Amino acid sequence: MATHNHTGPADLSGVNRAFIVGIVLNLLFVVVEFGAGFFLNSLALISDAGHNLSDVASLALAMLAFRLAKVKPNQTFTYGLRKSTILISLFNAVILLIVIGAIAWESLGRLKEPLHVQGDYMAVVAGIGIIINAVTAMLFFKNRKKDLNIKGAFLHLAADALVSLGVVVAGVVIGITAWYWLDTAVSFAIVIVILVSTWGLLRDSTILALDGVPRGIDLEKVRIAILSSKEIKDVHHIHVWAMSTTENALTAHIVVANDFPLSAFEPLKAAIQKSLLVQNIHHSTLEIELTGEPCKSIEF
Repeated sequence: MATHNHTGPADLSGVNRAFIVGIVLNLLFVVVEFGAGFFLNSLALISDAGHNLSDVASLALAMLAFRLAKVKPNQTFTYGLRKSTILISLFNAVILLIVIGAIAWESLGRLKEPLHVQGDYMAVVAGIGIIINAVTAMLFFKNRKKDLNIKGAFLHLAADALVSLGVVVAGVVIGITAWYWLDTAVSFAIVIVILVSTWGLLRDSTILALDGVPRGIDLEKVRIAILSSKEIKDVHHIHVWAMSTTENALTAHIVVANDFPLSAFEPLKAAIQKSLLVQNIHHSTLEIELTGEPCKSIEF
């Protein structure tokens, strides 16, 4: 006999507005920073603009993911399109890797022939970037731990604010010393910052896309939580995976005594559901087995 439960995912009200504001602000700044970068011969500004452009794409994709997650299940997609949030998160990470590859390639070329850079103007433009990225990042601060796409947006924007700070410092130094090679050095630093901030997102997204156990869920703690009900003698065939970046699911076989009354199962199920919710599992399907009844399922 099997049963399942559904509980709602994390409350992410207000996130859609944050995405729209973030997209508009960053897109406007990308245009300004790209133009300034070309005009001032600053690879650091162009690199930072490229990073900001990837953030615009990331925010747009994440907002699309939330829209797709609301699509109702149908005959083809019985879970709806929740999984798209994970795929988009993975795609987002891949885009960032492509961006840093392009920046690194251009930086290598600039090492041979550093160009004249107007450091003072470069610092002013990057300073504007600090304000825009910091303000936008704060829009996602509250919900950053509730969803992988929101976490990705927050990390990208926070990293951009730090990168812009580095560009400001470089601009000031270049204006004083005329060390034009510093512009290229900063672009390399930007590559490293993006790579570090992207690696975790790429790793987590890949794990979820392959139906791995979501980060933050300990299978042993899940097992202990289920066994906390004294009526349960054993539990096995535990499988946990992500249905989306906000919802996790579980299937498990639970063993009860041979004389366990069917009427007592609903209270037992409610207790299990409550304990699993604490473990951040929102959807559970449980198969009941009796102590003297061998499990016929094949363990994967």
